Amino acid sequence: MLTVLICLTLLLILATLLPLSRHPHWIVRGMDFPRLQIAVIAAVLLLADLIFLDLQALIAWALISATTLCLLWQLWWILPYTPCWPKEVKTATESSQERQISILTSNVLTPNRNADALIKLIQQHQPDILVTLESDQWWEDQLNALDTDMPFSVKCPLDNLYGMHVYSKLPLEEPEICYLVEQDVPSIHASVVLKTGDKVRVHFIHPAPPSPTENPESAERDAELIVVAKSVVDSDQPIIVTGDLNDVAWSATTRLFRKISGLLDPRVGRGIYNTFHVDYPFLRWPLDHLFHSRHFVLISIQRLPSIGSDHFSLFTKLLFMPQHGEDQAGLEADDADHEWSEEIVEKQNVSQHDVPEPGR
Repeated sequence: MLTVLICLTLLLILATLLPLSRHPHWIVRGMDFPRLQIAVIAAVLLLADLIFLDLQALIAWALISATTLCLLWQLWWILPYTPCWPKEVKTATESSQERQISILTSNVLTPNRNADALIKLIQQHQPDILVTLESDQWWEDQLNALDTDMPFSVKCPLDNLYGMHVYSKLPLEEPEICYLVEQDVPSIHASVVLKTGDKVRVHFIHPAPPSPTENPESAERDAELIVVAKSVVDSDQPIIVTGDLNDVAWSATTRLFRKISGLLDPRVGRGIYNTFHVDYPFLRWPLDHLFHSRHFVLISIQRLPSIGSDHFSLFTKLLFMPQHGEDQAGLEADDADHEWSEEIVEKQNVSQHDVPEPGR
C-alpha cells in the first residue's frame, strides 16, 4: 500500500506542477483543465494516507504534506468560482427592460442535428442576442426561422467546426468577420445598440484549442485571447466578450486575458457553470465564457439544458448601469503579465490593431 500511495502522490505532484510551466504544448496546457478533478483526487488520496499509513513514520508525513499542498494549490484556482468567494460583479437591484442585454452562447456541435432543441431554448428564454459556434450551412438554414424575431445577423457558416452565427433583436452596427490569428478560425465583432440608444462593443470568439488533433500548442488560442484583451483595455466603451474560448475559467491564460483586458467575470463568487462535456459529468469544465466591462451588473447567469451538443448553452443577462458598476474591480496586471502578453502576440506576429473597434 505504501508503494501505491507513493506512486499516486508522485503523479499528483506532476499534474500539479506541469501547469506552472508556460510551455504551450497541449499536454502542459491541458493540465489547467481538470483542476477540480485533481482536487477531488487529492482529497481522496489525503484520506487514504490518513487511514493506511503509519503516522509515526516520516515518509507518511512527507506524503501527507505533499498531498495537502497539492490540494490547497488546486483549490486556490477553483475557489473563486464558488459562493465562498466575494462576487466580482454586483447583482442588479433593478430590471429596467430598456437597459438589459441578454446573450445566449451556444456551441451547437456541427454534426448535431437537433436544431429544434436550440430553437425551443430561444423561444423560452428570449435572448436579445444568440451566438452559435460550430454552426455550418445546415445550421444556418434551420436558424433562418429566427430572422423574423431577430432581424439583425452576421453569418459565417463553415464546415471545419469553426462556423459562427450571430442573431440579434437589437441593431448591430459595423459588423465584421475577422480571422485574427488563423486563416480558418473566424471571430465576429460589432456594436450593439441598446433600447436606450447606448452602444455596446461586442466580440464573439472561438479560438482553436491545444490538442493532438488540432493545434499541438496553445500559442494560437492564447494569441487570439490576448490581442482581443489588448484591444479593449484602454477603451471607455461598454464591452462584452463571449464565446467558447477552449480554455477554462481558472487557467493562467484566461486569468491573463482578464488582467490585460480589465474585463470582469460574473461567475466569480457565484459558480463554475461547467459547459463541457455534456456526456461526462466527472469530466466537465467551464469552456464557454462571457466577460464584460464595469458598465454592467448581473441580472442572472445560467447553464441551460442539453441540445444534443457536447456543450451546454450559457445564458447571461446583464444590466447596463455604468454608475452603479464603476467601482467593480477585477484582476490587475503587473509588469510580468504585460511582458508575457507581449511574448504571446509577438510569437504569432499579431497585433491588437488587427481587432476591430466598432463604435469607437
